Amino acid sequence: MISRRLFLQSGLAALAGSSALANAPAVSLRPVARDPASLITAGGGLKGVLARAGLSGEVACAVADAKTGLRLEAEGAQTPLPPASVAKALTALYALDTLGRDHRFVTQLVATGSLSGGVLNGDLVLVGGGDPMLNTDDLARLAKSLKSAGVREVRGSFRYFEGALPQIRSIDPDQPDHVGYSPAISGLALNYNRVHFEWKRAGQGWSVTMDARTNKYRPEVAMAQMKVAQRSLPVYSYADRKGADQWTVASGALGKGGSRWLPVRKPGAYAADVLRTMLRANGVAVSAPKAAKSSPGGKVLAHHSSPPLDVMLKATLKYSNNLMAEMIGLAATQARGGRPNSLRASAAEMNRWAAATYGLKQAQLVDHSGLGEDSRITPNDMVTALVTAHRKGQLKPLLKGFPLRDSNGKVLKNHPIKVTAKTGTLNFVSGLGGFMTAADGTELVFAIFTADKRARAAISRAERERPKGAKSWNRRAKQLQQSLIERWSRVYGS
Repeated sequence: MISRRLFLQSGLAALAGSSALANAPAVSLRPVARDPASLITAGGGLKGVLARAGLSGEVACAVADAKTGLRLEAEGAQTPLPPASVAKALTALYALDTLGRDHRFVTQLVATGSLSGGVLNGDLVLVGGGDPMLNTDDLARLAKSLKSAGVREVRGSFRYFEGALPQIRSIDPDQPDHVGYSPAISGLALNYNRVHFEWKRAGQGWSVTMDARTNKYRPEVAMAQMKVAQRSLPVYSYADRKGADQWTVASGALGKGGSRWLPVRKPGAYAADVLRTMLRANGVAVSAPKAAKSSPGGKVLAHHSSPPLDVMLKATLKYSNNLMAEMIGLAATQARGGRPNSLRASAAEMNRWAAATYGLKQAQLVDHSGLGEDSRITPNDMVTALVTAHRKGQLKPLLKGFPLRDSNGKVLKNHPIKVTAKTGTLNFVSGLGGFMTAADGTELVFAIFTADKRARAAISRAERERPKGAKSWNRRAKQLQQSLIERWSRVYGS
């Protein structure tokens, strides 16, 4: 696979070796470029780069000219591998195409009765609109807005409705219960559906708190509870009891003190619990929250709008937030007329869209975040989507820079190659897909997927947070990614 540019360079190189240049020139000439063919085959070519990486498992990659889509080089380009979080790039394109860059998600406080003398004679309902960025500060503003609307007391029930999106207990049920990157999903989300667990030494034991903190507020919650158990392992256990997330933590793992974010399994109850605290802090009396089975009719007394979709997608891609990707992907599927009852069903609709929009016949994603290990996509399909996105100017502005590093891992700030891409990392799975500008300004599109599926399959559920050998494997995979980027700049952009 040799581009038109390389063909022209080859022609110039041939002229440079002809008799026309036998006599000494009157002026100095530029150095003669090396034969492009020698650049392609130097060091064993692409296969040599892959072999020297010493990476177990499978490696597949493809690179193309960003403007023309011409494939320049590939290895296993038709091999479907897990994309990990590189899948979020496709989800972003799906959402932009379906919802539009200016789309916003709205959370509302709805009154079902009349308001008189500061008393609401009816129910107050927190209605989720699928906003994945809703946080405690936003609920505090909603509470203040309700107070400004004249509400001091709610005589009816305080309810919450989370049915704008399907209720899903965990993004990936195969993950350990306690990992914050696989929380529950519903039409209501708060603080990315994570609760803050903190512990401190108190005499011979520990003092523990569970709260919905931001930089400004730290409201404690009742729907997530923690108890210290006298044991060493397992570190955490979870149970759904009495309408609450009931956790235990091993005393042998606590040390002097610390904190971490735990996933929330009841997001609607979590958001309503925190809102109730904020309402009471503003002098608004409400009862304990109850779930609403349907979206209520009534008057909207207060509302909160999310940032526009393009801003949210930029955050999703920058921080690789799984919950944001899943909620936005589900919302896009529903906007297309689908009624998904699972992430797999929603992803199937996105696969159909990708096939119709880009011709991606082998895209088989099982969710919108890439967390599910059964997702598959080929480098060729990913490059196809990225080339089209580049022409439309859709994705590149949303991606963050991918820094290149020296042999010690230090970022090279003035490196001549510039890369904007989406990374993807699971245990023994690493992906990178995006755009690169070579040293001479040539723009290329690429996708690199690596996976040791046998090593990943050997990990028990309990070990999935930090399995042995995964860190070093993933480090080598990232080094290979940089080696490929540097090769492509040297061969196709010099």
